Amino acid sequence: MSNTKHFRSLEGMYAAAPINDFFIPTLTVSEGEAVIEIELDKKFHHAAGAVHGSVYFKMLDDAAFFAANSLETEVFVLTTSFTTYLTRPVSEGKMKAVGKVVNMNKSQFIAEAVVYDCNDKEIGRGNGIFVRSKQLLSETPGYGE
Repeated sequence: MSNTKHFRSLEGMYAAAPINDFFIPTLTVSEGEAVIEIELDKKFHHAAGAVHGSVYFKMLDDAAFFAANSLETEVFVLTTSFTTYLTRPVSEGKMKAVGKVVNMNKSQFIAEAVVYDCNDKEIGRGNGIFVRSKQLLSETPGYGE
């Protein structure tokens, strides 16, 4: 499978994940990198009127995850740990997370992600460790469809 086809297949797998029916994100995957965007909605807010931290985490983890899986063409990778830093509140506009692999070896990938508001100001960041699973990508819903 070509890298481009693998990247588009990962995007299809992401779109097929039921959780994304709620967030309606867009994903673009390239070699060792992934970009996710969502349009903010009040349904993502906590009681004080800003976006809940779980949305930051999802975007950061997903961007880092897909950056890592872009470099693994056979199996689904898994997040084994992820550290999240919320640096600025946001309540409207778009959020964009950019994930990049910063290190990889035979057993794991280390990836970082930064999330930005609609003015390209950093509002959060995170980093995680990802490992290969036994789940074949070819058997994962949405992959290659």
